Amino acid sequence: MKIFKICCLTGLVLFFSLNSAMAHFGMVIPSDNMVMQEDSRRIEMQLSFSHPFEMVGMPLDLPKAFYVVNNGKKTDLLGSLKKIKIMNDDAYTSSFTVNRPGACSFVMEPVPYWEPAEDCFIIHYTKTVVAAFGDDEGWDAEIGLKTEIVPLSKPFGLYATNVFQGIVKLDGKPVPYAEIEVEYFNQDKKAHAPTDYMVAQTIKADQNGVFTYAAPVAGWWGFAALSTSDEKMMHEKEEKDIELGAVIWVKFEDWQVK
Repeated sequence: MKIFKICCLTGLVLFFSLNSAMAHFGMVIPSDNMVMQEDSRRIEMQLSFSHPFEMVGMPLDLPKAFYVVNNGKKTDLLGSLKKIKIMNDDAYTSSFTVNRPGACSFVMEPVPYWEPAEDCFIIHYTKTVVAAFGDDEGWDAEIGLKTEIVPLSKPFGLYATNVFQGIVKLDGKPVPYAEIEVEYFNQDKKAHAPTDYMVAQTIKADQNGVFTYAAPVAGWWGFAALSTSDEKMMHEKEEKDIELGAVIWVKFEDWQVK
């Protein structure tokens, strides 16, 4: 019996340590985040829900909303979504033709995701910004989401080791000392974390909700500021918490020489 209890405790510790390392991220990843005049104007968007460093997918149901905001104009893209598989799980793709200069903010609001391991629902309001034709007006626009990371640094045109800054907002107000999870999109599966502590890094905003992070390598980096909703949802006749995530994806580039 004693050996059984030890095994059970060991298993529980392992289970919770693995789940704490595997942070959830809503993902909106474009094929190009800086569209120039000589480039193709058509970009492909991939929408998923995953653990991006471990490249472990989770099922993404048809989102509640998917749209783009450019020069203050909102265009609904929900009807353009097509179901695909990303990381061996249900996900979506969409094609979009960029016709106007300026920053395009692509936004996904998913339906609530029930996560039994955390005994709560998860809603990640996820966005990424694409700059077009040499014009970046609108890169710092606040979309007005329930919770949102508003960039204070341009979320494109960044070299690896540059810093990215953002302000975390909930209901339009800054969140003092907000906790932000940061994770690398390990697309080629070549990155290796020395310990579980370094799979998803955690930083905190200051008293004004502002955070700063310097990405060590080029690639896509996700920032997820987490909070708990005042509202609850029913699951099997019980009220459960709702984890709200303000997520933004930012791509850092390698330094290049001739």
